[in-house]
Amino acid sequence: MLRELVADREIRALNDTAFAVTPALREAYASGDDEELAEVAMAEAARASLRLLAQDQAGTDLHDERSGDEPDPGGSPIFRRAVIAADVDAATLRPDLDDAVVRLSGPITYDRIASVHLDLAEAEAEVAKAVDVIDAADMGDTDAEFVLGDAEDHQLAWYAAQELPFLLELL
Repeated sequence: MLRELVADREIRALNDTAFAVTPALREAYASGDDEELAEVAMAEAARASLRLLAQDQAGTDLHDERSGDEPDPGGSPIFRRAVIAADVDAATLRPDLDDAVVRLSGPITYDRIASVHLDLAEAEAEVAKAVDVIDAADMGDTDAEFVLGDAEDHQLAWYAAQELPFLLELL
């Protein structure tokens, strides 16, 4: 999706779902300024990124099984969470999903992106393990929650939007 963003100069969130500091998120926390609440929304977005990685991995596995192809060792997946921070005007609250969830009204153009946040290479092993257990963690499996916690202990690195093309070349 990040490569498509660079190529197309815009990105559309899956199902137009995004995360933000919402009135419901503010109400859920007795204290915390906007910066702290933005970190909560960022953590929710990072967890959603794990779900996207899991979905992508499941799709890749299905393709390999159906086609009979062996996975390409040089094309092994990269297990890093990615979160895009953007300035958007129109978003609809989605308290039916979670306190920080919003629905965007359309794609986000490149010039609206404030920053990109991405796991560093040292997080990949824990993120790969978390991808395998994200569904179990969502269902309350305590062992899976510990694995998920190991991945979430890694801080996402901050990159300016204009650094994204160069960053993708290095991956």
